[in-house]
Amino acid sequence: MKTVHFISGIILAAFVALHLINHLAVLASPEAHIALMNSLRVVYRNLVVEAILLVAVLIQIITGVGLVRSKGFKQASWEKWQVGSGLYLAFFFVMHVSAVMVGRFVLKLDTNLYFGAAGLNAFPANLFFVPYYGLAVLSLFTHIASIHAQKSKHAAAHQQAQIIVGLGLLTAALILVGMTHFFGGLAIPKTYQF
Repeated sequence: MKTVHFISGIILAAFVALHLINHLAVLASPEAHIALMNSLRVVYRNLVVEAILLVAVLIQIITGVGLVRSKGFKQASWEKWQVGSGLYLAFFFVMHVSAVMVGRFVLKLDTNLYFGAAGLNAFPANLFFVPYYGLAVLSLFTHIASIHAQKSKHAAAHQQAQIIVGLGLLTAALILVGMTHFFGGLAIPKTYQF
């Protein structure tokens, strides 16, 4: 189960890295974000790659929850962070992928920057969506940091893992700043407004 979880995690990590870079592009401008997204969609919005990503998400959730059930919560510090961040990521994947699929196939919306940012820019929805997205980014980096801290034989692995978590905080903050009209001047089109 660990091997399958690891392989599906690598597949998702490649996509998520591109996805986060895409979100960071909003700091340049909403147009830069959408232009990069349209370029990346050529790769990940084809039937084969999208099917692989959806299967990887499903495998990641099933194997991750299975590993938590087999290990429990009686691990060392970094293992607890790995379990906690993994459980949040499982929750996020279910919610996020479901929302994107409903947006695309039921609401017939382009699930672009504005689809993702709509909840971040509407009160009181933003009281949910700001921590929801922020914790997703932080959980991803924490999960990676936890694995690094446990697997690395290097004496500085603990400090390096802390730096990875810090980069997660910075990345989450930059994305949230870029995707909110409070700081970045992002205007949400009427089609996406709550």
